[in-house]
Amino acid sequence: MSDVSAGTGKVVVNRAMSLDGFIAGRGNAMDWVAEYVPADAFPEVMAATGAMLVGRGTYEVAKRMTHEGAAYDGGAQFVLTHRPPDEPDPTVTFLTCGLEEAVATARGAAGGKNLEILGADVAAQCLQSGLVDEILVYVVPVLLGDGARFSPPSLDRIDLEPFDNTQSGAITMLRFRVRK
Repeated sequence: MSDVSAGTGKVVVNRAMSLDGFIAGRGNAMDWVAEYVPADAFPEVMAATGAMLVGRGTYEVAKRMTHEGAAYDGGAQFVLTHRPPDEPDPTVTFLTCGLEEAVATARGAAGGKNLEILGADVAAQCLQSGLVDEILVYVVPVLLGDGARFSPPSLDRIDLEPFDNTQSGAITMLRFRVRK
């Protein structure tokens, strides 16, 4: 197993994906992830993470999952949104700035550790803008049939270099460097 914390401050798209290429099921359902990927499945990933940047939709799904008992502690949490909620959430910093500024802000809060990018839209924007260093995918042994795809059809071609794969129970973690 490679050392996930090697290097400092990488921007990493991190997501679970069904075998048929979905990161969320119908209606943005994410309950299937918790069934297969416990928060402690890959402790080296968590140890290497200093902050997370997500979009508003992913934040809402994660908030619902947290109320259902799933917890994921990846350091400081930032939500990039055009519409901050009316009620503040003391566990999250809402950002209404541009993408590059949001990544820089969250990366600065990561304290030299990795910045995880979660969520389809923010991840696609970061990939399209050349802001991502790595992609980490947990391939889950389930076929969802429909839902949110790993990447939107609007995403241009991005070449990747595989550099690690790890098996933990039923989950296969694949890691790729983004060729720049």
